[in-house]
Amino acid sequence: MFRTTLLSLAASFLLTAAGNPNGYQVGDIVDTFTLKSTSGEMISLDDYTDEKGLILIFDCNTCPYSQAYRERIKELHAMYASRGFPVLAINPNDPVKQPGDSFEAMAAYAKKHDYKHPYVQDIEQNVTRAFGATNTPHVFVLKNESGTFRVSYIGAIDNNTRSAADANKKYVQDAVNAILKGENPPETKTKAIGCSIKWKSA
Repeated sequence: MFRTTLLSLAASFLLTAAGNPNGYQVGDIVDTFTLKSTSGEMISLDDYTDEKGLILIFDCNTCPYSQAYRERIKELHAMYASRGFPVLAINPNDPVKQPGDSFEAMAAYAKKHDYKHPYVQDIEQNVTRAFGATNTPHVFVLKNESGTFRVSYIGAIDNNTRSAADANKKYVQDAVNAILKGENPPETKTKAIGCSIKWKSA
């Protein structure tokens, strides 16, 4: 069923590689930002300075790839939040072009699926542009270095968009595990497959 859905939507969804020459690259220091979460709170990157790092994921309600990864994203937060590497999900889509990603829809979606991680909206898309995110889901693993955050990994969660059980390369887990051991991620950049971000009209 999922495969059929992907094929039927192929014409409207763009598959893109991780990264963007105009956005952050591995090794870059990330500027702070503040965005509104579905809880109504304002969430800042500065809120995470006591953590060891952050799994930042550009995500949304409507993309079938994001939906396929939803439980895996929740699992990442469950696995790593207590170890100092929580998940922060950012919805980058313009709600005018994608009404299913409105703030109200985000709040309902987060409640329905019992999100424990913050889910914030980048309504102006400035954070999305700064990171160079191009699709959902698109992951940036950030390492905390004395209160500043450095990009350590960019790309996919794993190597199987349809099935967690069939994924034999878990890129984000490998990256975070390496950082927690004081090592560099074994892979720092992979191809992130997903739906193209819905940008505001110029």
